[in-house]
Amino acid sequence: MARLLAAACALLTLHIASSSKLVCHMTNWAQYRPGSAAFTPENIDPFLCTHVIYALATINDFNQVVTVEWNDQQMYSSLNSLKNINPALKTLLSVGGSVKGISPFIAMVAKPESRAVFIKSAISFLRNHNFDGLNLAWEYPGHNGSPMQDRERFTLLVSELSQAFIDEATEIKKAQLLLSANVAPLPSTVDKAYEVNKITPHLDFLNVLTYDFHGSWEPVTGHNSPLYRSAVDTVSQMQYNINSSISHWLSLGAAADKILLGFPTFGRTFELSGSANGLGALANGPAAAGPYTRTEGLWGFYEVCDFTNSATVSWINEQAVPYATYGKAWVGYDDQRSFSSKVQWMTANNLGGAHVWTLDMDDFRGSFCSDEAYPLINHLRMSMGFAPKPTTTPRPTTTKDPIAEFCYGRPDGLYENPADKTSYFQCYLGNTYLHHCQPGLIYWDSCKCCDWPAKASPIK
Repeated sequence: MARLLAAACALLTLHIASSSKLVCHMTNWAQYRPGSAAFTPENIDPFLCTHVIYALATINDFNQVVTVEWNDQQMYSSLNSLKNINPALKTLLSVGGSVKGISPFIAMVAKPESRAVFIKSAISFLRNHNFDGLNLAWEYPGHNGSPMQDRERFTLLVSELSQAFIDEATEIKKAQLLLSANVAPLPSTVDKAYEVNKITPHLDFLNVLTYDFHGSWEPVTGHNSPLYRSAVDTVSQMQYNINSSISHWLSLGAAADKILLGFPTFGRTFELSGSANGLGALANGPAAAGPYTRTEGLWGFYEVCDFTNSATVSWINEQAVPYATYGKAWVGYDDQRSFSSKVQWMTANNLGGAHVWTLDMDDFRGSFCSDEAYPLINHLRMSMGFAPKPTTTPRPTTTKDPIAEFCYGRPDGLYENPADKTSYFQCYLGNTYLHHCQPGLIYWDSCKCCDWPAKASPIK
């Protein structure tokens, strides 16, 4: 039988979106999480994302790229061996972090000589470990140094790296190394940190960190990654949302096709301090740390899944995101429905794609959420219009499977399942893929989507 891909699909259409990149971050500290939450490159599906960014390496006192964890080099090898399975996969190394709370970039960018040492070191390090590019994780220029100088020096670093990558590729006759950066979402920070129109031409893509808009550092509940502003936002919070963030980047001259929208696989928690439990309710710090991520104020999606089994789940219509409450605990998170809303917004604005923080906080084993492995990222991938992933399941050679046989000879596309209105078929290159609608929804062939049951088909 064709592989079953469980997928929530409130408004799914088969299309090839202009968004061509699905960039997924992994962290080298996720290996230390307990039990089935421990994550290493062996847990990565090589066909899930177009790019994987390995976080994190850092910069030493000699302005050279160096490892952080004792087994980083072993994990580099494991990650990059996935390209033997999927040659189209690209990998990047993210460099950043902090030393005693200070970014190592600050000292490195201060002089042309130190930047030159870093650039030479970065190229050598990437080539020696078989990475395809470098991701700059300086969060953010000007925050712990000189705002104007750091802003200008970041521009110099980006332009010098870009030119060095071009020169090196020409010299050794290999594919040019990629260059990307993690960049701030809040307009007030963007204005202080970046010369947007000067850095964008030199970067292959920008990972805008469109999450952490609200969290337990605030006195009232707010969503981690809202699509739009809410009625309870204060004047100072009016730009704490995806729409405002990306619109600001575009207004400053960033090319839309280089902007990647951030999709979090984690939620931000609060401990309620009053009787109200909605958006904007009084709170006093974070809910208890999750048993696996063990970080106050943050739960991975697999921890949210466990919480929502007993919690009350609500939807914030004006922000297109969910939250859940139980007792004094409150969490604002993302699910398949909110990911679909964000993909529609991303596509409408012609962005270059999505980046995910992180692979290791999705239910990567499929053991927590009673769903497939990587339920959020698989849904994101499908919503973005990527072709179905290759399957090693052979076609039947003896007894025919009627479901597996369904797509033989049919054009690529979506088809209703006559035996079950809550599911539908996707045909691609003669292969049959069975998808399921969200609970309560059925498939309508008239719109090629899942929607609520009704006497008449939904509006096309």
